[in-house]
Amino acid sequence: MKQNLKLNTFVRKARFLGSRYYCPICDSNLRNLRPRGFKFPVLAEKNIIGGGYRLNAQCPVCKSTDRERLLYLYLSNKTSFFNEPIKLLHVAPEPALSAVIETHSNIDYLTADLSLDSVMVKMDITEIDYPDKSFNVIICNHVLEHIIDDKKAMNELYRVLKPGGWGILQVPMSLSLTTTYEDFSITDPTQREQVFGQSDHVRIYAIDYLDRLKESGFQVDPFEWWTDDEFSDSNNRYGLLQDESIFVVSKPD
Repeated sequence: MKQNLKLNTFVRKARFLGSRYYCPICDSNLRNLRPRGFKFPVLAEKNIIGGGYRLNAQCPVCKSTDRERLLYLYLSNKTSFFNEPIKLLHVAPEPALSAVIETHSNIDYLTADLSLDSVMVKMDITEIDYPDKSFNVIICNHVLEHIIDDKKAMNELYRVLKPGGWGILQVPMSLSLTTTYEDFSITDPTQREQVFGQSDHVRIYAIDYLDRLKESGFQVDPFEWWTDDEFSDSNNRYGLLQDESIFVVSKPD
């Protein structure tokens, strides 16, 4: 099985070989990336970063998305994530990123989701069945926009994070709105697509998302990758999504 996987990866690397893009997750030099994302009008109208259609988003070799590559680069270049012992909670794990994390013996790794069968534990993050201060690091990306009581979920994530611990809590965010928009009376999936940009989303976050995190106790330090030479160049070789900040949170000692 592993031999077949390696062979398939080798074949795909050869098929898409080029110099325009580079995927740091599977170490592939690529001539192009694949499109990904939804095309609902609200995504463009509200300038929602992380939710709309992108022409150059997915690696054709390992299937990593632009946001997975961004997180991998941040974890590799800006943290000791892959070197020091940590206990990690990864909610709704991204497949390509998760596959890399699994290879690192320094990480005590727990994957969790409410509905996915491929994870280690089923978990409702509004009621996390783990003691206080259980994890050094939490990765929870593009989850909170699905949860009606996001305040309770944030409080729970804060509770199970150890003092001095940190996390990455990404959400799609509108650059046009100043206040998060939510309407819990909208329950029809088709209507949600038109209003929120996805059938199972319940809100559109705005910049006040940071205030919501702070209200739960988190310190918040957004990272803007396009200001950092390790991430950014004139050609955007990694195929990252412009204006997608990384929302890095931490719990004070």
